[in-house]
Amino acid sequence: SGEIVVLEGEALSGLYYLQHGWLKVVKISPGGREQVLRFLEPGETFNEVGLFANQPNPATAIALEPAGVWLIRREAIRQLIRKHPEFAEHVLSKMAERLLYLVSLVTDLSLRPVTGRLARLILEEAEDDVLHRPRWYTQAELAARLGTVPDVVQRALRTLEKEGFIEVQRRLIRITDRGALAAIAE
Repeated sequence: SGEIVVLEGEALSGLYYLQHGWLKVVKISPGGREQVLRFLEPGETFNEVGLFANQPNPATAIALEPAGVWLIRREAIRQLIRKHPEFAEHVLSKMAERLLYLVSLVTDLSLRPVTGRLARLILEEAEDDVLHRPRWYTQAELAARLGTVPDVVQRALRTLEKEGFIEVQRRLIRITDRGALAAIAE
């Protein structure tokens, strides 16, 4: 955990496939502040920018727990695309999804208050109105994902809980009023 898998600025020669474990993809400011761009779960790929744009990697990927990562070389990917156009469509679809996510992230960071960003994240990631938080998903990770600091996240969680919209436990957040939480997320 904490091991750098890919460093921002590295020139990489292929597509990475996450076999097991979780990674976070971050931008780190010169002062050390982190903005989480996304979390990667098993089965996901990353480094499409390095692969298709032939540019250095624009972000750093860090292991959140022990992880297995495979590198698929550029030439192998190109052969796959030529032989199997449906693979190219799949990769383009994933890249489009990530672009939409990043547009949403920019909108959130610039236009929504932290409480609204937190409400939206809880709604999007909860399954059956419960957001399970693995051991690595700390207040600091949540804050980095929301573009703020842990103290502000703690206050936002307390506010949402005090209003009766959520219930916070050690490793989970339970939605108790989905409608009200959705109104705050808008």
